[in-house]
Amino acid sequence: MSLNVIVLLFYFGILLAIGVFASRKVKGLADFYVGGKDLGYWVVAFSTRATGESAWLLLGLTGMGALIGVSAFWVVAGELLGVATAWFVMAKPFKEQTDKYNSITIPDYLVSRLQPKTNLLRIVAASTLAIFVTIYVSAQIDATGSAFETFLGWNYYHGILLGFGAVVFYIFIGGFVAVAWSDLFQGLLMLFGLVALPIITWYSIENSSEIIDGLMDISPDLLNIWGSGGFTLLNIFGILGLMLIGIGFLGSPQLFVRFIAVRNVEEIEKGKWVALVFTLLTDSSAVLIGLFGRYMFTEAGDVADQILGNGAQNVLPMLVEYVMPAFIAAIYVAVVLSAIMSTIDSLLVVASSAITRDFYQQIFNPDLKDEDLAGISRFVTLALAIVSLIIALVVSYYSPTRTIFWFVIFGWSGIAATFCPVIILSLFWKKYNISGALASMISGFLCVPIFKFLGPDFPVVGPYLNQLNELPPSFTIAILVGIFVSLVTRSKSSGNG
Repeated sequence: MSLNVIVLLFYFGILLAIGVFASRKVKGLADFYVGGKDLGYWVVAFSTRATGESAWLLLGLTGMGALIGVSAFWVVAGELLGVATAWFVMAKPFKEQTDKYNSITIPDYLVSRLQPKTNLLRIVAASTLAIFVTIYVSAQIDATGSAFETFLGWNYYHGILLGFGAVVFYIFIGGFVAVAWSDLFQGLLMLFGLVALPIITWYSIENSSEIIDGLMDISPDLLNIWGSGGFTLLNIFGILGLMLIGIGFLGSPQLFVRFIAVRNVEEIEKGKWVALVFTLLTDSSAVLIGLFGRYMFTEAGDVADQILGNGAQNVLPMLVEYVMPAFIAAIYVAVVLSAIMSTIDSLLVVASSAITRDFYQQIFNPDLKDEDLAGISRFVTLALAIVSLIIALVVSYYSPTRTIFWFVIFGWSGIAATFCPVIILSLFWKKYNISGALASMISGFLCVPIFKFLGPDFPVVGPYLNQLNELPPSFTIAILVGIFVSLVTRSKSSGNG
């Protein structure tokens, strides 16, 4: 049995043990979906960050560092701003409100806060969440197969099935408690793995002081913070697009459900610093890994073409193999899988809660007690996982040149554009009403595919929208539409009164 397989079995063994242990704490619906609202700040901070980063951090952001150089640090800046705003500004009032309403899900909170007279808000929220979550999960499942294929040389589809099976097992038996505890374990692996690699790479280069000169020789654009071509209007839009990726931290359900699950607001005060430092260290390290890999493999010459293909997503596994001894390289298999699985598990639980709690219980069986739903929630989670698996397999067959970064960003953008404007306005604007919330969600939901697929072809502004990506304009429109509709409907109500 190879060393890689032994390390992998040990890693999966820990995850399965967490699931078994967590299953003892699952007594009802609140336990399965929010851990009984009794999680400490270390668990919540690491769980939030591990979920928010996913495969795009280890494979996508490292690849961006190799392709575009130091301008990838704009992503780091955007993520820091997003994480800081979520934890320092939004988390505390959101926790207070969800405790006040005894909310278990994001739709729970919105319904309690906005007091709709029908189930339309809950239906729209749960439906859009389920749709985009399955897209996002399918991207992570795809990344699982790629990780097994790249690191171990396994068949892509065999890797998918193994990783998929392990995640579904520990979620099925342990629910959100298993998800949060496994995220703490996996977040630690991600942190140490990402921080260690650029440091070890630096010292493995015989004359590390020549890295800057070497990158300059490859392309001066790699060391230009404004990107290729310097300070231009098009590059400014590109930088905004990279920085505004952090918008997704301002209310995405898979992240904010952690604030529902945390024990109290005092834990948020402690956890915010943990989350911020984690983001700074891991994201900065990812970009450095890409830069160092670009330098080393271009110097080597014979592997330069391999690293630049498919969004340079191979830079991390290639660098690990290049500078690490075999037994350490084996651990990085688990590090990459940690980033992927910490997102899959969280998304599946959130989507499952939307269907089980917000559709099945609140709309069709309002008299059904929470304790009777734990068993149903497990099978709903399994069904959603299978749907995501099917999507991942279909996409892998019909789009072999896809890149993880943009595949993930589309699912991420859909969730963020639908929910972040609603969460922000519901927390900080008292005039926000049910009509405005529906308008925000629907416009944000529709704008993502419009700006993703049609935006780049718009006359004159198309190239700028392409650089900006779909999330910022979708988010902005959802905010403005929500404000406008709230004011108009409020005015009509006042006039009719």
